[in-house]
Amino acid sequence: MQISNKFTIAIHALAFIHLFQDQQRVTSKVLANSIQANPVIIRSVLSGLKEAGIVDAKQGSGGFRLAKSLDDISLYDIFVTVDNIDKKGLFNFHENPHPDCIVGGNIHAAVDDKLVQVQTAMEKELRTMYMSDILVDLEKAIEEKVNRT
Repeated sequence: MQISNKFTIAIHALAFIHLFQDQQRVTSKVLANSIQANPVIIRSVLSGLKEAGIVDAKQGSGGFRLAKSLDDISLYDIFVTVDNIDKKGLFNFHENPHPDCIVGGNIHAAVDDKLVQVQTAMEKELRTMYMSDILVDLEKAIEEKVNRT
């Protein structure tokens, strides 16, 4: 599969920005600490989110803010912004099976449509999920953890 960790990094970053944008400057360094990832990777992910109009960034170290309501940011929007699934699709199918082999010469005909169906179903599902849904579950998990301690 070609889904990178940039997808979940973006979701984590957007949740963090939502929760803290009014309390502190949310910089790539701050996000990198929460996500436990290199700030360069964080900046790369946020650059894509900025281009897509999902976040705003102040020049210098001014930090990031949400540019859209969580209700307007679908997981599909995030997915297509940060994961750049190319024309080959979600699945990285081996490109050169032996054409004279009974399996190799026919494997694409047997599998390609099914993989397209899986990708289409996943994308359809991602279109129904929003960052606001993530925040509901995140805030519930935070509250449960606080109540246990």
